[in-house]
Amino acid sequence: MEKRVLKVSFFKSGSGSISPKLNIPKSFLDKIGVTQEDREIEITIDEKTSKIIIEKKK
Repeated sequence: MEKRVLKVSFFKSGSGSISPKLNIPKSFLDKIGVTQEDREIEITIDEKTSKIIIEKKK
């Protein structure tokens, strides 16, 4: 299992709302089979453990 520490970026729009963005390493997406042609993923949050789970949509 590979682990990395990433930082979330926050951007303010012209209307003043704030949007977070996170860049996922390409090597991680390669390992789960996400490509430019097949790029749908499913994201789940487990509030009890504070974990976000990203899976390739099957």
